[in-house]
Amino acid sequence: MADNTIEISTKGSWIRVPARSIDGQPVIVRGRWLKVASVHDESWLETEVTDPAKYVRELRRGAGPRADIFTFAQKLPAIEPRHKYPMIRESWAVIRLASFKQWWESLPQETRKNVRRAQKRGVEIRIKSFDNELLAGIKDVNDDSAFRQGERNYYYGRTIEELKKDYSAFLDRSDFICAYVGSEMVGFLKIVYRGGIASILNLTPKHSHADKRPANALLAKAVELCEAKGISHLTYGMYNYGNKRESPLREFKTRNGFEEILVPRFYVPLTAWGRLCLGLNLHRGVLGILPHRVIAALLQARAELQHRKQQWMSRCSSMSERPNRNRQMERSIPPAGSSNSAVGDAANPEPELAQVSKQTVGSDLN
Repeated sequence: MADNTIEISTKGSWIRVPARSIDGQPVIVRGRWLKVASVHDESWLETEVTDPAKYVRELRRGAGPRADIFTFAQKLPAIEPRHKYPMIRESWAVIRLASFKQWWESLPQETRKNVRRAQKRGVEIRIKSFDNELLAGIKDVNDDSAFRQGERNYYYGRTIEELKKDYSAFLDRSDFICAYVGSEMVGFLKIVYRGGIASILNLTPKHSHADKRPANALLAKAVELCEAKGISHLTYGMYNYGNKRESPLREFKTRNGFEEILVPRFYVPLTAWGRLCLGLNLHRGVLGILPHRVIAALLQARAELQHRKQQWMSRCSSMSERPNRNRQMERSIPPAGSSNSAVGDAANPEPELAQVSKQTVGSDLN
């Protein structure tokens, strides 16, 4: 690949970023004020960077996109640092797989109940091929809710062709594990095999079927497949994101047998600016710099703003759907404090709508 650009997916959108080929691997450069180079899709590859000095030499040359820092990580199960570059220890969520039985017996009772509950409520697990039928099911699951875990669902409303592009990576070494109730897909999990380890790339249950616990059933099947393939570790993203220590997703991971394993990630300064940023820990980003209590306060404030926005949208929606005659009648309702205020409270459906719109974060992952 000549020095050029490469298309990558970020937050549901495809963008082009500067890239070059080093040692047969595409290396991308991201960032504005601090430009960081890394191997494209490093977390999903079967191999790791074995000769970082070669990458550093090539990146320091004048040809190709400029970068201030080069970063790379070791691959599980290697957790002892092999290089002498500046490093941090990334917090990975990992299941150490001795056997399915060992994993199952280590789970809390409530998690085992959730897997059995899924079976009792009609959830059937199937391994599906990547075709239009699968994509139609994925679209149906993604379109079930515009928000997930309190965040915008970036795949909501996407077309089949867009989803085909979004989910087509690593098809030669991945499985799509799907949960069905009858003919309806109620969740799916994409697992990528990386030699002796496996990583969950997507785990998306239908919020409207959260009571059937499809996420628990999907994860149990993933562990079963890993045992059959002789996989030693199953990863599911980060355990802690920088100094952010609490989240519904982390609770879900803990309840389902994931533990924190610290994996070395190295940062090599390529410019004077990169060296300064490393010295000030700016390469760690906001979540790596702010204390946990500050992050928690900011997240609480954001959740409150989102809740108020949902309330406002619910009120707007209810007003637009009601006939003008009804709205005119409501204007004549006496204000609170009058003798007829109880009648006014009963006639106004807005408090009920506001209550319905307030979803418990993480309720679709149990």
